[in-house]
Amino acid sequence: MRLIVLVPLLAAIPGAALAKPLTFERALERARAYAPSLKAGAAGVDAARSDSVAAGRLPDPTLAVGIDNFPVSGPPAFSFTRENMTMERIGLEQAFPNPAKRRAERTRAQADIGMAEAGLAVEAQNVRLETALAWIDLYYAKRRLAQLDLLNDSLNDLQTTVSARLAAGTARPSQAFEPEQLRAAVNDRRSELAAEVAAARARLIRFTGDPDADAAGDPPTIEVDRARLMAGVASLPALKSLDAGIDVADADTELARAEKRPDWRVTTSYGRRDPAFGDMVSVGVSIDLPLFTKRRQDPKIAARASDAERARLLREAGERQIVAALDAALADHVMHHQLLMNARDTLVPLAKRRAELDMASYAAGKLDLGSALLSTLAEAEAEVDALAREAEVARDAIRINFTYGDTQP
Repeated sequence: MRLIVLVPLLAAIPGAALAKPLTFERALERARAYAPSLKAGAAGVDAARSDSVAAGRLPDPTLAVGIDNFPVSGPPAFSFTRENMTMERIGLEQAFPNPAKRRAERTRAQADIGMAEAGLAVEAQNVRLETALAWIDLYYAKRRLAQLDLLNDSLNDLQTTVSARLAAGTARPSQAFEPEQLRAAVNDRRSELAAEVAAARARLIRFTGDPDADAAGDPPTIEVDRARLMAGVASLPALKSLDAGIDVADADTELARAEKRPDWRVTTSYGRRDPAFGDMVSVGVSIDLPLFTKRRQDPKIAARASDAERARLLREAGERQIVAALDAALADHVMHHQLLMNARDTLVPLAKRRAELDMASYAAGKLDLGSALLSTLAEAEAEVDALAREAEVARDAIRINFTYGDTQP
């Protein structure tokens, strides 16, 4: 029955023999090449660059067609021939925004490109980090699962010993069920770890695009150096994104200031009258007059300047937050490393020694089988816990370096 219950869960997990193995570096390469979010970010950068081509250009000219001086009253009303002032007109108008506005538009377009590139860098960092963590989680979940499988195999030998003792009459009949009870407890733990394997593999598939992804090879050895990490804080994608926000706010401020300078337009038209009279050409220039700046342009300039100041303060706050988060992550890393050393040097050896002594006592008839089996289970749990602590140390190193260190693949 236990096997039947486990089949649906285990069937949902691609077998290691069927899955395509991925080394740690290969997984990162696939994520960089196939992650849809990175392709979307690259498309956003391309869109910003295309927009920048038109920034700061003169607007399209305007074509005007009309009839001037058409009579609607008096003797020549509604006649094209009885009024010598009626003429057909065609003209063009070209607007010339002031140079400061055009420069500001080009600067704003470049700032948009920087913002799009910064956003892509942030997403690339997130994808790289999540892919690395998924690979580490899958690697260690499989190792913990294998550790429980070793215990499950050892129970077969123990079951044979108990059966022999029952046949010889040196064991109580109830002891025949104790290995099975331990096996049931191991299967419960195994089901939990199988679910962790499936979840980690699903995350790895999400970022690599490989439907049969599986962790292969050894995890990377990553050193954590606070001095090196602190030296590169200013170049982190998160802060680069905030820097791009400052550039955008500054460009918007310059655009608002440019509104105080007048734009101008040139208009020319050709008028055709009755053949008995001469045709006419008109040329004109119109200039905007920003005369009421205190109620129109100045408030907008002040608003954009406040936005720029806000962007600078957010940049400062963002850097402080990153430094604080880095120090907190380093403290957790030290703590997790100490826990790992405690497990390796103390907890696992003690659990192993206790299990050996308890099994020896059981063999000598000084301890009941149930207590001996519980010690064996405790040893397995200690081994699995040590692997979990090792995984946490590896996760810390990856999270710290991929978040606060070199973000290049």
